[in-house]
Formats: sequence, structure tokens, C-alpha cells
Amino acid sequence: MNAATLSKTFIDRDKLYSLLDGKTPTDAEVTALLNKALKLKGLELEDVAVLLRVKDAPTIRRIQETAHQVKEIIYGKRLVLFAPVYTGNKCSNSCTYCAFRQENTELKRTVLTTAQIENEVRFLLKQGHKRVLLICGEDADSTIDDFIAGIRAAYNVKEGKASIRRINVEIAPLSVEDFRKLAAEKIGTYICFQETYDPIQYKKYHLKGPKADYENRLYVMDRAMEAGIKDVGIGALFGLGDYRFEVLAIMEHARHLEENFGCGPHTVSVPRIEPADGAPVANHVPHPVSDDDFKKIVALIRIALPYTGIILSTRENETIRKELFQYGISQISAGSRTNPGAYAEEGGDTGAQFSLGDHRTLEEVISQLIDDEYVPSFCTGCYRKGRVGADFMDLAKPGLIKEFCLPNGLFTFREYLNDYATPAVRERGFALMEKITANVGKASLEKKIRDNVAKIDAGERDVYL
Repeated sequence: MNAATLSKTFIDRDKLYSLLDGKTPTDAEVTALLNKALKLKGLELEDVAVLLRVKDAPTIRRIQETAHQVKEIIYGKRLVLFAPVYTGNKCSNSCTYCAFRQENTELKRTVLTTAQIENEVRFLLKQGHKRVLLICGEDADSTIDDFIAGIRAAYNVKEGKASIRRINVEIAPLSVEDFRKLAAEKIGTYICFQETYDPIQYKKYHLKGPKADYENRLYVMDRAMEAGIKDVGIGALFGLGDYRFEVLAIMEHARHLEENFGCGPHTVSVPRIEPADGAPVANHVPHPVSDDDFKKIVALIRIALPYTGIILSTRENETIRKELFQYGISQISAGSRTNPGAYAEEGGDTGAQFSLGDHRTLEEVISQLIDDEYVPSFCTGCYRKGRVGADFMDLAKPGLIKEFCLPNGLFTFREYLNDYATPAVRERGFALMEKITANVGKASLEKKIRDNVAKIDAGERDVYL
């Protein structure tokens, strides 16, 4: 990769690395930046670079405490839950950290039929899920029309009163024309990770296939938003490169989208590399990210991009997930499987993309969230009311979105408790709902919540503001 290629993208590799070489900030400098973060306007690239240079535990703890405050102000005690549905593990790429890579001959390959996708969704509906992430490998024989057929099949599944209300999608980069086809469907957020934003490191890990094209992937969100997709989700796979560089690059990507499309990313995902069969880099991580550094990553992204959702998958174990909820995570997967057909076939025998750290069921996750006084939310109200993209941010930044998010989260939580929870979980969930409702601090909002909960208890479903 030549110098011309490195200089013409919005990722200035030399600049970002140079920002990491400065001196350790003083207590006064850190205090000024944390006070700035508490104004909920975000941080500049240079601000984040300064905080990335912090190494001592007490100061890192101050960053985490600030992130906790920011999260509580914006999100309160809500956590949005979803499950991934892998529709296929055939792939034309050679990514050395992924079990789906083309050279992995030990992996049993499959692409689900629409009937099999329906079975996967039906299983998840029976558990109580309302939101799914549809995801697949980049297979040369599969088209956007095939994937759209899967989206439609998933939305068509009915299980009693239940159906999927939001499908986010994670598929390989498309052309603007194909993104327009995708935008015409009822999708939520389009998600695609750069994996590593360092173009030199990127070349090391992506040996061949369409994904070997760094720039094609880097500008995928430009094409998606040009095609009319309102909400996009970015991310890096931490462990491929210097985590500090990746955090700064995420900031630059967010700035690029904001400047060019008037809206930054709806979500940022923060996966770490986990072991994967037949993937040499996944089993010998080049740049391991410790738990302490991982907590720092989440906290910095939260204060730097305060209104952006941060997604944490079941790659991470229960203990670290629980701690990260405090520092900025707002969306989590639960009861997940990463191999096609694994839900309906109770495990399946097709190959998984990577190892999981949290093997709990959806109810086990929700039970723990109740104990920790979080509201498990399956809310899709903003998406279905058209509060997406820049419109969502226009409500989020002045703090107005909270009057929709908390009630809508409580309504979906009530549905779950009434329809799926065991008696013990239901009783504890009702008690938590009452405590939160009684303390919303606004009589008119409390009345709205109680009125709609009464409708749900009477049998109405899909209630949202």
C-alpha cells in the first residue's frame, strides 16, 4: 500500500499515531476534559488522544466514573437486548482471525433457506426476543436479493401475538444501488466493522477476497447513507492493532459521517478477538487488549460520543459484561449463537464464527439485570415512529429522547414479564417497574406509563410512545 493510498482517505494514519506520542496529562488537564465531557457535547479527537495517554489506575477510574455519569444521564438504567441470526457461514474472504475464512476446510458450511431462517426467528420469539441482527458471511454465490428474502421471511414469522419488530443487518459492503434495495426494506441499523482502521495492519489480516479492499470497506457507510439508510453502526475488532489508534480512528469515522451526512453513527461496536477454530490470528492475538484497557475503551467512547449506542456481544463473559454496563454499554446480545441454524436445532452442527464468553439464556440475563436494577428493553418505538438518523439525534442531544426511551423500554419489559418470564422473575420485574415508575419525577409521564402498562396487562401488545 503506497503513500498516496494512505493519504487520500479520512484516516490519516501518521497523524493518529503521532497523537499517541504526547506526554502524560496532568491532573488539571484531565479534570478539564472530564468537566467538558459532562456537558454532554462530546470530545474532540485531540481530547480523546490526551485521555488515551493516561496510564495510572486512579485517573482511569475517574474517566470511568465520568462515563458512568454520562451514561446515567442519557440512558438511565436501560439496556437494549437483541440476538444475532446467522443466515450462512460460506465466505469468499481470507480473514485470518475468522473461522468463516475460505481456507478453513474443517468448518461445515451452510446457507439457511428462508424456511430455516423462519425457524430460527420462531425459536427466538418463543424466548421473548423482539429485535434481531441478521448476519452472514460474504459468499460470492449469494446476492442482495437472497438476503432481502431472508429479511422478509424473518418479519413474516408470527408466534402467537409476537413478531420481530426490528431487524438490524450486518452484511458485507454493497454498491449504492444494492444499498437502495436494502433501504427499501424495513431494516433498522446497517452495521459493518472496519476490523482495523490501520491500512498497513489491515493488509496483513485480509489476504484475499473482496474484503481485502481497505478503501471499499472504509467508505461503505458513505454509500449506505447516500442510498438512504438513516442509521449505521461502525466498529473495530480490538486485538488486531493498537487499541488506542482504533479508538481515534472510530472518532474520525464518526466525524467524517457527521460532516458529510449530518449524522454520526447510531452505534459503535467494541468486539475483542476471541478464539475461533481454523483462524490462526484469533488463537494468537497480535495486540491483546486487557480487561482494564477494554474498560477504558468503553468509557472513552461513551464520553467522546455520548449519544451513540455502544454494543457489547456475548463474546465477553458475564463478569466483564456486568462491569461494562456501568461505563457506557447500552445494547447487548443475549442467549446468542454464532453458527447458522443453532437456535432451532439446539446447537446445530455447523461451524461457529468465534467462541462465546456468555452462555446464559435470555431469561438468565434478564434475571441478573433485574437484580442490578436495569430495565431490559426490546424497544423499537423510535424506529417505527420515524425517529431515526438526524431526527433521532435532534431529540437525543437536548435530552428530549429520554421521555420516549424509558417508557417504551418499560412497556416492552412488561410484555416480556407477562408473556415469557417465570413467576419468580415476573414478581421481581414487577417490583422493579413499580420502583422506577414511582420515581420518574414527572406526574404526567408517570400517568402515561401507568395507563399504558394497564393496557398491556389487559392484553394489548406493541404499545409505544
